[in-house]
Amino acid sequence: MKKIFQYLSLTILLIGMINTLTAQKQFRALLFTKTMGFHHESIHEGVSAMRELAGKHNFDLDWQEDPGKFNDNNLAKFDIIIFLNTTGDILNDVQQAAMEKFIQSGKGFVGIHSATDTEYGWEWYTKLVGRSFKIHPVIQSAKLKFTSNKFPGLSGFNEANYWTEEWYDFGPEKINGLNYILAVDESTYNPKVQWGENKSEGMGAFHPMAWYHEFDGGRAFYTALGHMPADYSDPAFLNHVFAGILYAAKGKK
Repeated sequence: MKKIFQYLSLTILLIGMINTLTAQKQFRALLFTKTMGFHHESIHEGVSAMRELAGKHNFDLDWQEDPGKFNDNNLAKFDIIIFLNTTGDILNDVQQAAMEKFIQSGKGFVGIHSATDTEYGWEWYTKLVGRSFKIHPVIQSAKLKFTSNKFPGLSGFNEANYWTEEWYDFGPEKINGLNYILAVDESTYNPKVQWGENKSEGMGAFHPMAWYHEFDGGRAFYTALGHMPADYSDPAFLNHVFAGILYAAKGKK
């Protein structure tokens, strides 16, 4: 009887160890979609796509729109924060301080599309995301361009093909050292636009669309793609986003 009990105990222990190893994920991500301005239709598709990415690539994902989750105790659970089509002023001073500590502890940030149309008055954040949104023309099809900076997650794109997007113009760099990986060819669409006093004829020969950098102890990746709901079922775009997530979470590129 004693041997049977020992055998059962060992079996239960081994099963527990196997379950623990099986359940262990490679990192934890906080997905945040709070909006205090324009609300993108594609947020719904984006959340579903991020959940699928988490399942495919074995990481935990917690979707939130409650800014109260930005406190030291809660953020300590995560390795990365993802701003998916956020807009406007979404965090108060205390919540901003918690996010700053999070990045300073060596963790990561990913911004998708209108993450640059977020928190214009928070200087630290504008440096984290790299640039701020200025204006965009009507949604059009255009050709993407690769930079000389090699980065995973670009293999699904082709400079010969068209991509349909809400092509953001950006203001000047908020910080030096942005590593650009993707741009748009302005000769392949009409960049002219005017919203009252705010107007643009494009950004010129180099119009960036995605970049990454190290910042304040942590890492950040941003892509301006992701306005269209259909983007979130496109393998090229999802591969692009996951490469940015993996870089921000673990420093891999």
